[in-house]
Amino acid sequence: MPLGGPFSGSGLAAPLSASLRAPPERPFLFGQPLRTSFSSGQGKSLVYKRVVIKSRKLSGLEEAMRIRRLRELQSSVKVRKRPPLRRGKVSAPLLVPEHVPRPPYVGSNLLPEISSEYQVHDDEGIIRMKAACELAARVLDFAGTLVRPSVTTNEIDKAVHEMIVKAGAYPSPLGYGGFPKSVCTSVNECMCHGIPDSRQLQDGDIINIDVTVYLNGYHGDTSKTFLCGNVDEPTKRLVKVTEECMERAISVCKDGASFKKIGKKISDHAERFGYGVVERFVGHGVGKVFHSEPIILHHRNDNPGFMIEGQTFTIEPILTMGSIECITWDDGWTTLTADGSSAAQFEHTILITRMGAEVLTKYKV
Repeated sequence: MPLGGPFSGSGLAAPLSASLRAPPERPFLFGQPLRTSFSSGQGKSLVYKRVVIKSRKLSGLEEAMRIRRLRELQSSVKVRKRPPLRRGKVSAPLLVPEHVPRPPYVGSNLLPEISSEYQVHDDEGIIRMKAACELAARVLDFAGTLVRPSVTTNEIDKAVHEMIVKAGAYPSPLGYGGFPKSVCTSVNECMCHGIPDSRQLQDGDIINIDVTVYLNGYHGDTSKTFLCGNVDEPTKRLVKVTEECMERAISVCKDGASFKKIGKKISDHAERFGYGVVERFVGHGVGKVFHSEPIILHHRNDNPGFMIEGQTFTIEPILTMGSIECITWDDGWTTLTADGSSAAQFEHTILITRMGAEVLTKYKV
């Protein structure tokens, strides 16, 4: 995703058609093209490689069934019409106390390369990883209690920021490739990477809050889509099915399992309800490094690779009620569905075990 400075205007932005641009033709990880780097073993030189994304296209029958189901849903239930998402005023980044350790990328506006190393932890690493993820989960639960009409996403960002730094941790998004805030808040048709601003949440909105914390040298990463006030039934169903897709994907994870099972589980369930699975954004390895391999594809694919005991990564599918194509605001981050349809996302960090997967960022029940 092309980088740009934070939005510097005041008040509301122009209508979407005047402030959007088409994104590049590659999948992204927190706004970053899928490219990995590794040491060549000769000094500090680096060799770069592109990650090849292979996906199986739906057959004509499968696509026809998906479209038919979508039309049935649209004709049988009414989705509340709302105005398109507009930008509010983005305030200055919040300060982090000097004693709080920073991730290595802080201080640079360049997007870090995706590490080619799988993050497989020893016993001490697992303890630290669990602590970071437990904090991220608590922060996300707290953020969810703030969601109600008239609250601004900037207020949510400030509250999340304060809770994280009081725990002695650093909000991982802050300063990542120039991202100006401590949390991502993605409302309605915003797929992901929404920048908190002065816009007030409205009755009937949905909002994904994406929290990542850096604690004792490890990142814990999680997100959830929350309902704001009285949300219509079709949108509630989208949110429910998105969470179910994530849970079904986690259920097939264990030592030796193929990564491609994740995309199949998600696609099978989403298509049953006529929803699209966004291909451009992916899950990733997480631990000492914010983003690393393996790249987790949420749609059907034939990519090789198997899970390893002790490994941690995220599963974070995005489902839409319409198009899976996206457009990006000129802030370089905020990414919306191309047709303005609603999108929902859920995310957990998981630890691969011999017999299954342990969810390290469990939501409060």
